[in-house]
Amino acid sequence: MSSVSFRRLEKAYGPLRIVKGIDLEIADKEFVVLVGPSGCGKSTTLRMLAGLESISGGEIRIGERVVNKLPPRERDIAMVFQDYALYPHKTVYDNMAFSLKVRGVPASDIRTRITQAADMLGIGQLLDRKPSQLSGGQRQRVAMGRAIVRRPQVFLFDEPLSNLDAKLRGQVRTEIKRLHQAVGTTIIYVTHDQVEAMTLADRIVILKGGEIEQVGTPDEVYNKPASVFVGGFIGSPAMNFAKAQLQGGRLKFEGGADIPLNPGVDVKSVALDGRDVVVGIRPEHFSAAGQGATLSGRVQVVEPLGSDTLIHFAVGSSTLTARVVPEMRPSPGEILEIGVDPSRVHIFDAGTERALH
Repeated sequence: MSSVSFRRLEKAYGPLRIVKGIDLEIADKEFVVLVGPSGCGKSTTLRMLAGLESISGGEIRIGERVVNKLPPRERDIAMVFQDYALYPHKTVYDNMAFSLKVRGVPASDIRTRITQAADMLGIGQLLDRKPSQLSGGQRQRVAMGRAIVRRPQVFLFDEPLSNLDAKLRGQVRTEIKRLHQAVGTTIIYVTHDQVEAMTLADRIVILKGGEIEQVGTPDEVYNKPASVFVGGFIGSPAMNFAKAQLQGGRLKFEGGADIPLNPGVDVKSVALDGRDVVVGIRPEHFSAAGQGATLSGRVQVVEPLGSDTLIHFAVGSSTLTARVVPEMRPSPGEILEIGVDPSRVHIFDAGTERALH
């Protein structure tokens, strides 16, 4: 098992910089998820670590070894791809055994490793089948099993659940978490799905435009987003944003609505008074009127979901979404009075969009 280190890691295609000087330390046995929108550099970073892409600058270490120029087979990593990458003419057993046979592992050891991995993943009854006889979820388990039997220092997952339906994604996601708990190997996992990131990771690395926007535990990036981008990317439904101005200890929104500032914010220390800001409020942090501060707006759309209700309402030129109890069903066009806890309100600079507290 090994730590992984990126130091000023760069990837460029001519003048186009895809990865822009990433610094990141990943501890031994840690589960780290790289997350971000398409084109942010997350898969490119993973492929550089695997040796499938050359680096343009910086350094990659696995344990104490600098692996910049090592071929993939010498890096002691195993990668699980989005498209499974199974040999269609080989059985499940032979797919899992192939890399071990190439490395000269004795047949008895191969059988032991495959039996253990297959039992862990619940695919022991599938070892004689071909990939064409398997479902998508079963194929992904075989791909994971093929990686497990190699006993690498680092597991790499590149959007492994993208081809699965919603129910299977949930099942395989649980199995990946269980796998990490069982084998304790360092895992680096790439996804664009923030739900996968929040449920799987020890730490989340949020990328934007080839740079790291924030690194933290799921709780940290959810409760203390470093920027408007992070606040809007993490959480479902996404965080609400509205323009406001701080005046006399209150956040005044367009249209006249206002709420008190988070009492934990030192206005003088961050020079907020009189500044234009962006206010962020998560949908689940609204409540019935009378609990905390009260914000008013005109109801636009109501979405009953059974377990709760989503209310979309206008505050000035901004549309906000509240996740509330299912019994709360205002009518479109009605003026909504809704509670909000000032201590759960986030404030970002209107220019830089970075957090101010």
